[in-house]
Amino acid sequence: MATVTLTKDNFEEVVAGSEIALVDFWAEWCGPCKKFGPIFEDVSGQHDDIAFGKIDTEDQQELARSFGIMSIPTLMIFRDQIVVFSQPGMLPAEALDDLIAQVRALDMDEVRRAIAEQEEPASR
Repeated sequence: MATVTLTKDNFEEVVAGSEIALVDFWAEWCGPCKKFGPIFEDVSGQHDDIAFGKIDTEDQQELARSFGIMSIPTLMIFRDQIVVFSQPGMLPAEALDDLIAQVRALDMDEVRRAIAEQEEPASR
């Protein structure tokens, strides 16, 4: 699947439209972002069932701020519209492929239970 440019206008639609979505927060001036970009693009071509999106943090500052992006590149992975991974830094292709396999293997019922438990008031 081709990498999509994400903006505040299409972000929800793209992430909601795919079971798994990988999002690369980047900027033109960022050296590591320029090195990670081709890796992200190459891996996107190997996974037709996953949405791959890029957010230019200079152009989409409000969107980057809403996710608390403090360092770029930052890779964020959504599964069923839930953030299951978020980490700054560049990854080699092998690590990105391994991460995708781990996200595919997640038991999302267990993830939702864990989130629900964290959101419950401490004094039940």
